[in-house]
Amino acid sequence: MDELTENLNSNYRKKEFSCGKEMLDNYLHKQANQDIKRKLSACFVLNDKETDLLKGYYTFANNSLAQELIPEGFQKKLPNSYKSIPTTLLGPLAVNNRFQKQGVGKLLLVDALKRSYKISKSIASFAVVVDPIDEDAERFYAKYGFIKLPDSGKMFLPMNTIKTLFE
Repeated sequence: MDELTENLNSNYRKKEFSCGKEMLDNYLHKQANQDIKRKLSACFVLNDKETDLLKGYYTFANNSLAQELIPEGFQKKLPNSYKSIPTTLLGPLAVNNRFQKQGVGKLLLVDALKRSYKISKSIASFAVVVDPIDEDAERFYAKYGFIKLPDSGKMFLPMNTIKTLFE
């Protein structure tokens, strides 16, 4: 499976996107292009070929975690000399209201995980990290194996786990 998404550009009808969460809508409408220009994040979109509407989007950015935030079972496999562990931040992931309850969120997540795994072969990343905006988002990520990080509210999925999905 190749990636389903494409890089966000000005050809997409962003203003018609609404997922029901103002913060996620505003990010796409007002901030995503600026973040891309400033090289703060990359934004990937899934476009519906029939309606030309955006079904959903997600973002990526480089990230790191302090080693002490990583659960003990995973820390044992890391050298003590690394105080900060490289990760990939999966930022906002949102599905247009018109396409919710159709598996689009899962498709976006699988696309993001595949893309992050491919990138990790060139730029080291120990895990994909998410920072769920609410309990619904936390349940969504937990359903796909993300592990809650102690004392941060963030969750992660080790790249070795992601690797098993695509090899």
